[in-house]
Amino acid sequence: MTVIDVNCDMGESFGTYVKGRDEEILDYITSANIACGYHAGDQTTMRKTVTMALEKGVGIGAHPGLPDLQGFGRRNIDIYPQDAYDLVVYQIGALNAFVKAEGGKLQHVKPHGALYNMAGKQKDLAEAIAEAVYKVDPELILFGLAGSELVRAGKKAGLRTASEVFSDRTYQKDGSLTSRKQPDALITDYEEAVSQVIRMAKEGKVKTLQQQDIKIDADTVCIHGDGENALEFASYISSALTDAGIEKKRIGEFLKSE
Repeated sequence: MTVIDVNCDMGESFGTYVKGRDEEILDYITSANIACGYHAGDQTTMRKTVTMALEKGVGIGAHPGLPDLQGFGRRNIDIYPQDAYDLVVYQIGALNAFVKAEGGKLQHVKPHGALYNMAGKQKDLAEAIAEAVYKVDPELILFGLAGSELVRAGKKAGLRTASEVFSDRTYQKDGSLTSRKQPDALITDYEEAVSQVIRMAKEGKVKTLQQQDIKIDADTVCIHGDGENALEFASYISSALTDAGIEKKRIGEFLKSE
């Protein structure tokens, strides 16, 4: 049977500002990427999200981002590799403290937004992030865009890596995601989004905007929890994967070392 992890970005509320429907979406995913306070989230939100994830048996990951609350971590910031290393270590440490305090174990690390995209293409940033993760805990799994520099850097560092695909994003012929600045970056039709995921999981292929099929590894699929219909889509894709004979499991339960 085909197996895949379903992950979602969470813990993005801040103070009295509430973002997403985390508690309900946790029922439909297997791994949660929890914001660590730089691009979103705060200490109380981190604790609450960790507690909910543990109660529902969902794998917990740190979701470190650029220090950009106003831009939600989606604006590129020209940082040095050492900066990337430091901010990733700092944010993993913050979330890991809450996970340990609640009796859990951190499963993975997935960089957020612009940091994720920059590390996907910039080898020096990718290697700095991979080194940070490895030095904090070599048992952690590093999430990166399938085929990216981040995945390659993680393997080079000796980490287990999870090749990530996206249900609601379109792809370019080089395997990168279409920029959000373009009108055709997002897939809003549920059936189209799920069909793309099922094909990536079962066939290891995805059709690009240039109408070319390219190979792609799919260990984990990201669904976004902050959209208007996020909960509805989470329920829909969960059922559709089951109907397609695809088993949903926490990445740490089936991903083996290289």
